[in-house]
Amino acid sequence: MKFEFLVENKTDNPGIMAEHGLSVYIEADDKKILFDAGATDLLIENARKMNVPLDEVDLAVASHGHYDHTGGFPAFCRVNCSAPVYIHKNAFRESYGLMKDGLRKDPSGIRWSSEDRERMQERLILTDGPVHITENICITGTVPFAEGFRPTEKFYYDADGEMREDDMSHEQCLVIRQPEGLYIFSGCSHRGVISALDAGKAMFTGERVAVLVAGMHLYSASEEDRKRVVEQVASEKIDRVMPVHCTGIKAICELKSHMGEACVAATAGDVFDGC
Repeated sequence: MKFEFLVENKTDNPGIMAEHGLSVYIEADDKKILFDAGATDLLIENARKMNVPLDEVDLAVASHGHYDHTGGFPAFCRVNCSAPVYIHKNAFRESYGLMKDGLRKDPSGIRWSSEDRERMQERLILTDGPVHITENICITGTVPFAEGFRPTEKFYYDADGEMREDDMSHEQCLVIRQPEGLYIFSGCSHRGVISALDAGKAMFTGERVAVLVAGMHLYSASEEDRKRVVEQVASEKIDRVMPVHCTGIKAICELKSHMGEACVAATAGDVFDGC
Protein backbone atom coordinates (compact mmCIF):
# COMPACT_ATOMS: atom_id res chain seq x y z
CA MET A 1 0.00 0.00 0.00
CA LYS A 2 1.46 3.31 -1.13
CA PHE A 3 -0.08 6.73 -1.66
CA GLU A 4 1.28 10.09 -2.75
CA PHE A 5 -0.23 13.57 -2.55
CA LEU A 6 -0.15 15.13 -6.00
CA VAL A 7 -2.24 18.15 -4.98
CA GLU A 8 -2.97 19.67 -1.59
CA ASN A 9 -3.49 23.19 -0.23
CA LYS A 10 0.02 23.39 1.17
CA THR A 11 3.47 22.01 0.47
CA ASP A 12 6.92 21.98 2.00
CA ASN A 13 8.50 19.89 -0.76
CA PRO A 14 10.91 21.83 -3.03
CA GLY A 15 9.74 22.04 -6.63
CA ILE A 16 6.21 20.85 -5.84
CA MET A 17 3.42 23.40 -6.17
CA ALA A 18 0.24 23.64 -4.09
CA GLU A 19 -3.29 24.80 -4.87
CA HIS A 20 -6.71 24.77 -3.22
CA GLY A 21 -7.63 21.20 -4.04
CA LEU A 22 -6.83 17.56 -3.48
CA SER A 23 -5.45 14.70 -5.55
CA VAL A 24 -3.94 11.44 -4.29
CA TYR A 25 -2.21 8.70 -6.27
CA ILE A 26 -2.62 5.25 -4.71
CA GLU A 27 -1.11 1.82 -5.35
CA ALA A 28 -2.97 -1.05 -3.69
CA ASP A 29 -4.26 -4.52 -4.50
CA ASP A 30 -2.34 -4.51 -7.82
CA LYS A 31 -4.22 -1.37 -8.88
CA LYS A 32 -3.05 2.14 -9.59
CA ILE A 33 -5.74 4.64 -8.55
CA LEU A 34 -6.20 8.38 -8.83
CA PHE A 35 -8.42 9.80 -6.09
CA ASP A 36 -9.57 13.29 -7.10
CA ALA A 37 -7.69 15.54 -9.50
CA GLY A 38 -7.30 18.94 -7.86
CA ALA A 39 -8.59 22.24 -9.27
CA THR A 40 -6.42 22.56 -12.38
CA ASP A 41 -3.93 20.56 -14.42
CA LEU A 42 -1.30 21.06 -11.67
CA LEU A 43 -1.44 17.35 -10.85
CA ILE A 44 0.18 16.61 -14.23
CA GLU A 45 3.26 18.73 -13.50
CA ASN A 46 3.57 17.54 -9.89
CA ALA A 47 3.17 13.91 -10.98
CA ARG A 48 5.95 14.37 -13.53
CA LYS A 49 8.29 15.75 -10.86
CA MET A 50 7.34 12.93 -8.47
CA ASN A 51 7.75 10.22 -11.14
CA VAL A 52 4.12 9.15 -10.75
CA PRO A 53 2.98 7.20 -13.86
CA LEU A 54 -0.42 8.77 -14.51
CA ASP A 55 -0.56 7.04 -17.89
CA GLU A 56 -0.59 3.68 -16.05
CA VAL A 57 -3.46 4.51 -13.69
CA ASP A 58 -6.15 1.78 -13.81
CA LEU A 59 -9.06 3.83 -12.49
CA ALA A 60 -9.92 7.26 -11.10
CA VAL A 61 -12.44 8.27 -8.44
CA ALA A 62 -14.07 11.68 -7.96
CA SER A 63 -15.04 12.23 -4.34
CA HIS A 64 -17.76 14.75 -5.26
CA GLY A 65 -18.74 17.26 -7.90
CA HIS A 66 -16.78 20.37 -6.89
CA TYR A 67 -14.18 22.12 -9.03
CA ASP A 68 -11.29 21.75 -6.56
CA HIS A 69 -11.52 17.95 -6.82
CA THR A 70 -12.44 17.55 -10.49
CA GLY A 71 -10.66 20.35 -12.37
CA GLY A 72 -7.69 18.18 -13.32
CA PHE A 73 -9.64 15.25 -14.79
CA PRO A 74 -9.71 16.58 -18.38
CA ALA A 75 -5.90 16.89 -18.33
CA PHE A 76 -5.60 13.46 -16.69
CA CYS A 77 -7.76 11.91 -19.44
CA ARG A 78 -5.45 13.39 -22.07
CA VAL A 79 -2.44 11.77 -20.38
CA ASN A 80 -4.22 8.50 -19.59
CA CYS A 81 -6.23 7.02 -22.45
CA SER A 82 -8.13 4.20 -20.74
CA ALA A 83 -8.82 4.60 -17.01
CA PRO A 84 -12.53 4.93 -16.16
CA VAL A 85 -13.54 7.82 -13.91
CA TYR A 86 -16.03 6.83 -11.20
CA ILE A 87 -18.17 9.85 -10.39
CA HIS A 88 -21.57 10.10 -8.70
CA LYS A 89 -24.60 10.57 -10.93
CA ASN A 90 -25.57 13.76 -9.02
CA ALA A 91 -22.12 15.35 -9.31
CA PHE A 92 -22.96 17.61 -12.24
CA ARG A 93 -25.13 20.13 -10.43
CA GLU A 94 -24.05 23.73 -11.05
CA SER A 95 -23.89 24.66 -7.40
CA TYR A 96 -22.92 27.87 -5.59
CA GLY A 97 -21.66 28.29 -2.04
CA LEU A 98 -23.74 30.39 0.34
CA MET A 99 -22.08 33.49 1.80
CA LYS A 100 -23.46 35.93 4.39
CA ASP A 101 -24.47 38.33 1.62
CA GLY A 102 -25.83 35.69 -0.76
CA LEU A 103 -24.55 33.06 -3.19
CA ARG A 104 -21.00 33.16 -4.50
CA LYS A 105 -20.66 34.49 -8.05
CA ASP A 106 -18.35 31.68 -9.16
CA PRO A 107 -19.81 28.16 -9.30
CA SER A 108 -18.51 25.60 -6.82
CA GLY A 109 -19.35 22.72 -9.12
CA ILE A 110 -17.51 21.02 -11.97
CA ARG A 111 -16.06 23.53 -14.43
CA TRP A 112 -15.34 21.29 -17.40
CA SER A 113 -15.99 22.78 -20.80
CA SER A 114 -18.65 21.17 -22.99
CA GLU A 115 -15.80 19.87 -25.16
CA ASP A 116 -14.12 18.30 -22.13
CA ARG A 117 -17.35 16.64 -21.00
CA GLU A 118 -18.01 15.27 -24.49
CA ARG A 119 -14.46 13.98 -24.82
CA MET A 120 -14.64 12.25 -21.41
CA GLN A 121 -18.20 10.96 -21.64
CA GLU A 122 -17.35 7.36 -22.49
CA ARG A 123 -14.85 7.26 -19.62
CA LEU A 124 -17.36 8.29 -16.94
CA ILE A 125 -18.96 5.59 -14.78
CA LEU A 126 -21.86 7.11 -12.84
CA THR A 127 -22.20 5.76 -9.31
CA ASP A 128 -25.00 5.83 -6.78
CA GLY A 129 -24.73 2.93 -4.35
CA PRO A 130 -21.57 0.99 -3.40
CA VAL A 131 -19.26 -0.20 -6.17
CA HIS A 132 -16.72 -2.99 -5.54
CA ILE A 133 -13.69 -2.62 -7.81
CA THR A 134 -11.94 -5.66 -6.33
CA GLU A 135 -12.47 -7.77 -3.24
CA ASN A 136 -10.52 -5.18 -1.24
CA ILE A 137 -11.28 -1.89 -3.01
CA CYS A 138 -14.67 -0.22 -3.08
CA ILE A 139 -16.42 3.11 -3.55
CA THR A 140 -19.16 3.85 -1.04
CA GLY A 141 -21.56 5.71 -3.31
CA THR A 142 -23.64 8.31 -1.47
CA VAL A 143 -22.35 8.73 2.10
CA PRO A 144 -25.31 8.45 4.53
CA PHE A 145 -25.64 11.16 7.18
CA ALA A 146 -24.37 10.19 10.63
CA GLU A 147 -26.59 10.98 13.59
CA GLY A 148 -26.16 14.58 14.77
CA PHE A 149 -24.50 15.84 11.58
CA ARG A 150 -24.67 19.59 10.96
CA PRO A 151 -23.30 21.07 7.69
CA THR A 152 -20.51 23.63 8.01
CA GLU A 153 -21.24 25.15 4.59
CA LYS A 154 -24.30 25.11 2.33
CA PHE A 155 -24.53 24.99 -1.45
CA TYR A 156 -27.45 25.72 -3.77
CA TYR A 157 -28.10 24.69 -7.36
CA ASP A 158 -30.62 25.56 -10.06
CA ALA A 159 -33.23 22.81 -10.40
CA ASP A 160 -35.51 23.76 -13.29
CA GLY A 161 -35.48 27.44 -12.39
CA GLU A 162 -35.73 26.92 -8.63
CA MET A 163 -32.69 27.25 -6.35
CA ARG A 164 -32.50 24.23 -4.09
CA GLU A 165 -30.07 23.33 -1.34
CA ASP A 166 -27.57 20.74 -2.50
CA ASP A 167 -27.86 17.74 -0.20
CA MET A 168 -24.35 16.69 -1.29
CA SER A 169 -25.66 13.24 -2.20
CA HIS A 170 -22.76 13.09 -4.68
CA GLU A 171 -20.23 12.75 -1.85
CA GLN A 172 -18.53 9.34 -1.86
CA CYS A 173 -15.45 7.75 -0.32
CA LEU A 174 -12.81 5.33 -1.52
CA VAL A 175 -12.18 2.43 0.87
CA ILE A 176 -9.27 -0.01 0.62
CA ARG A 177 -8.89 -3.04 2.88
CA GLN A 178 -5.37 -4.04 3.87
CA PRO A 179 -4.11 -6.56 6.45
CA GLU A 180 -3.65 -3.77 9.01
CA GLY A 181 -7.14 -2.39 8.49
CA LEU A 182 -9.13 -0.02 6.28
CA TYR A 183 -7.78 3.00 4.44
CA ILE A 184 -10.58 5.55 3.98
CA PHE A 185 -10.17 8.47 1.56
CA SER A 186 -12.71 11.32 1.80
CA GLY A 187 -12.37 14.41 -0.36
CA CYS A 188 -14.21 17.11 1.62
CA SER A 189 -16.59 15.25 3.96
CA HIS A 190 -19.40 17.68 3.20
CA ARG A 191 -21.71 15.10 4.80
CA GLY A 192 -19.42 14.93 7.82
CA VAL A 193 -16.17 13.10 8.46
CA ILE A 194 -17.92 10.84 10.98
CA SER A 195 -20.43 9.99 8.24
CA ALA A 196 -17.47 9.16 5.97
CA LEU A 197 -15.94 6.91 8.62
CA ASP A 198 -19.24 5.12 9.19
CA ALA A 199 -19.76 4.65 5.44
CA GLY A 200 -16.25 3.26 5.01
CA LYS A 201 -16.60 0.81 7.87
CA ALA A 202 -19.96 -0.36 6.53
CA MET A 203 -18.24 -1.57 3.35
CA PHE A 204 -16.18 -4.11 5.32
CA THR A 205 -18.11 -5.07 8.43
CA GLY A 206 -15.95 -5.84 11.45
CA GLU A 207 -12.76 -4.30 10.05
CA ARG A 208 -10.92 -1.58 11.96
CA VAL A 209 -9.81 1.70 10.39
CA ALA A 210 -6.04 1.94 10.03
CA VAL A 211 -5.75 5.21 8.07
CA LEU A 212 -8.11 8.11 7.42
CA VAL A 213 -7.16 10.62 4.72
CA ALA A 214 -9.79 13.33 4.68
CA GLY A 215 -10.64 16.88 3.99
CA MET A 216 -12.92 17.40 6.98
CA HIS A 217 -14.42 20.78 6.07
CA LEU A 218 -14.02 22.16 9.58
CA TYR A 219 -12.41 25.50 8.68
CA SER A 220 -15.87 27.11 8.63
CA ALA A 221 -17.37 25.10 11.50
CA SER A 222 -18.39 26.68 14.78
CA GLU A 223 -15.95 26.17 17.63
CA GLU A 224 -18.44 23.85 19.31
CA ASP A 225 -18.91 21.68 16.21
CA ARG A 226 -15.21 21.67 15.38
CA LYS A 227 -14.18 20.47 18.83
CA ARG A 228 -16.97 17.88 18.93
CA VAL A 229 -15.90 16.37 15.59
CA VAL A 230 -12.21 16.47 16.51
CA GLU A 231 -12.91 14.58 19.73
CA GLN A 232 -15.01 12.02 17.86
CA VAL A 233 -12.28 11.41 15.30
CA ALA A 234 -9.63 11.11 18.01
CA SER A 235 -11.80 8.63 19.94
CA GLU A 236 -11.80 6.25 16.94
CA LYS A 237 -8.21 5.20 17.82
CA ILE A 238 -7.11 5.21 14.18
CA ASP A 239 -3.43 4.45 13.56
CA ARG A 240 -2.94 7.49 11.32
CA VAL A 241 -5.27 10.40 10.61
CA MET A 242 -4.35 12.81 7.80
CA PRO A 243 -6.48 15.97 7.93
CA VAL A 244 -6.00 17.71 4.60
CA HIS A 245 -7.37 20.36 2.24
CA CYS A 246 -10.49 21.98 3.78
CA THR A 247 -9.96 20.73 7.35
CA GLY A 248 -8.63 24.09 8.57
CA ILE A 249 -5.55 24.87 10.63
CA LYS A 250 -7.42 25.08 13.95
CA ALA A 251 -8.86 21.58 13.55
CA ILE A 252 -5.50 20.21 12.40
CA CYS A 253 -3.79 21.66 15.48
CA GLU A 254 -6.52 20.29 17.77
CA LEU A 255 -6.27 16.83 16.19
CA LYS A 256 -2.50 16.97 16.61
CA SER A 257 -2.96 17.92 20.27
CA HIS A 258 -5.31 14.97 20.84
CA MET A 259 -3.48 12.39 18.73
CA GLY A 260 0.18 13.36 18.71
CA GLU A 261 2.21 11.52 16.06
CA ALA A 262 -0.88 9.60 14.91
CA CYS A 263 -2.05 12.84 13.27
CA VAL A 264 -0.05 13.73 10.14
CA ALA A 265 -0.62 16.99 8.26
CA ALA A 266 0.25 15.80 4.76
CA THR A 267 1.23 18.23 2.00
CA ALA A 268 1.63 18.11 -1.78
CA GLY A 269 4.63 15.96 -2.65
CA ASP A 270 4.44 13.73 0.43
CA VAL A 271 4.71 9.96 -0.04
CA PHE A 272 3.50 7.30 2.41
CA ASP A 273 4.02 3.53 2.46
CA GLY A 274 1.24 2.02 4.51
CA CYS A 275 0.61 3.26 8.03
